Amino acid sequence: MGIKRYKPITPGLRWRRGADFSEITKDTPEKSLTLALKKTGGRNSEGRITSRHRGGGHKRRYRIIDFKRDKHDMAARVISIEYDPNRSSRIALVEYQDGEKRYIIAPLEIKVNDEIMAGDNVEIKSGNALPIANIPLGTFIHNIELIAGRGAILARSAGTSAQVMAKEGDYAHIKLPSGEIRLVRTTCYAVIGQVGNPDHEAIALGKAGRSRWLGIRPRVRGVAMNPVDHPHGGGEGKAGQGNPNPVTPWGKPTKGYRTRKKKKASKKFIIKRRVVKRRSKK
Repeated sequence: MGIKRYKPITPGLRWRRGADFSEITKDTPEKSLTLALKKTGGRNSEGRITSRHRGGGHKRRYRIIDFKRDKHDMAARVISIEYDPNRSSRIALVEYQDGEKRYIIAPLEIKVNDEIMAGDNVEIKSGNALPIANIPLGTFIHNIELIAGRGAILARSAGTSAQVMAKEGDYAHIKLPSGEIRLVRTTCYAVIGQVGNPDHEAIALGKAGRSRWLGIRPRVRGVAMNPVDHPHGGGEGKAGQGNPNPVTPWGKPTKGYRTRKKKKASKKFIIKRRVVKRRSKK
């Protein structure tokens, strides 16, 4: 994949950076592997907004992704590399020897007609899935399970990968993309290699309209509001936030405030917390 630049013939194109989609080999998805996707507009079952700044956007269909890779010891051939509007990574359509087709997250540099496989003793090759117990130390992996057999949860977005650092008894030390080092059971499956589409982070939308196409509604700064609408609002002329720390419209701390519960049960599996960038004080 490469990054496409545009001639600045309009203000919206001046800073726009987009994907050239050179790796895409098929435009239409496999119909049997898609589902209707209903939009919520950020509202829960009671109609209340629980996630702000969501709404609108282009109509999409959900692609059913095989996160479990539970078809063991059977080779699958890559038929096509496709775009998925629901995620940052590309997806690959694979066909197993028995004729079944499935979508998987496309690893980096995977190509049409490549063969992949899942199983306990498969080759250490990009795209193959196997238990962490059988993966050598130092190997980069993605699509990692936290509970064996439940499907991949970790390292699924574009360009990400984790690394097997050590093994101790029934657990392995996995270094995640955030820098966190976490214990994961060695019976959990993971896929060898890095997730494809690493240039995704270089994409620049260029104009507000493209955010609307993605279903992202406008955000207004609190300091631009009135005091009745936000704790940061008000003041004569151009004023700052006023509060000692940034807060939400409801007065809760935000922007770097840690929200993880101190007594969360899974805390014992975290060896080293993720690297937190401290905001510089002026």
